Amino acid sequence: MTAGATAAGPAALPDATPGPLLAVEDLHVRFHTGGRVVHAVTGLSWSVEAGRTIAVIGESGSGKTASSRAVMGLLPPTAQVTGSIRLQGQELVGLPPARMRQHRGRDLAMIFQDPARSLNPIMRVGPQIAEAIRSHERISRKQARRRVVDLLGTVRLSAPEQRYDEYPHQLSGGMRQRVMIAMALACRPRLLIADEATTALDVTTQAQVMNMLMDLQRELGMAVVVISHDLGLAASYADQVVVMYAGRAVERAPRRELFHHVRMPYTQALLSAVPRIDGASHSLLPIVPGRPPDLSRPLEGCPFAPRCPRAGERCVREAPPFETTDHDHAYACWHPCADGEGQ
Repeated sequence: MTAGATAAGPAALPDATPGPLLAVEDLHVRFHTGGRVVHAVTGLSWSVEAGRTIAVIGESGSGKTASSRAVMGLLPPTAQVTGSIRLQGQELVGLPPARMRQHRGRDLAMIFQDPARSLNPIMRVGPQIAEAIRSHERISRKQARRRVVDLLGTVRLSAPEQRYDEYPHQLSGGMRQRVMIAMALACRPRLLIADEATTALDVTTQAQVMNMLMDLQRELGMAVVVISHDLGLAASYADQVVVMYAGRAVERAPRRELFHHVRMPYTQALLSAVPRIDGASHSLLPIVPGRPPDLSRPLEGCPFAPRCPRAGERCVREAPPFETTDHDHAYACWHPCADGEGQ
């Protein structure tokens, strides 16, 4: 048993320590399946402080969800995780499942992409949230119900007393997402991961949910990690942005620095795909030609080279290192974009 732990579970995290709340360093995630090894995440590093928001952006298959599930300890047994994930200085990689469960809900919480699949369809929504609370706190069913009703009101769900006794199928998509947020916030976690939490919602509901999350962040002092493919979402809500491609970070910077000085052509391609209010009506959005690489095969050179209009011979032969500017702007590219290019 590690120092500071007890038979009841891991030692409580300190209220405040210098540095980030969560630090991910040189994270690798490999899946062993069908005789192959898929390198889903390779050498990923980022950190987030309490009360701040980081957005991890990339296409499907870029590794952003695998990395967030590694933080939560929710990867399947076929996954091999190496590197470091430290929460308030406490290492999570290699933590036994029983002890990791002590942190989930209380210190770490996650909002999943599809609430219809995450909620139990044959159980009323209120008791599902109450169950999450009672797994960490010794309170009565009556006290838990009161807490849940208050939570449903906090996430701006109308008629919370009535919603407590309803089933998931009786709620709209936006209402189910609010239930998931209430469940994630039930034990007032220090870190909240929102994994494509608004993807299935219409634009108006998406904005309402994100604004509500930011309000709750300010109230609770949480760190928030937004996992998304949408750079527009990052531009509106994040303090820091990490762009992932082929399982690795290809650009990382504070929000304003990133959007004013895009360096990585892949980031520029994602930015070009964001709908603009001044764009021509009924025009097609730009797309990135080609497909992401097969992560079960060794990658040589820059992984984006086969799809990059700026790629040269060096890009194919040699992987670019991460370059960091004076403005904490890091990127991996042999032929970076110039200021204002393509914008």
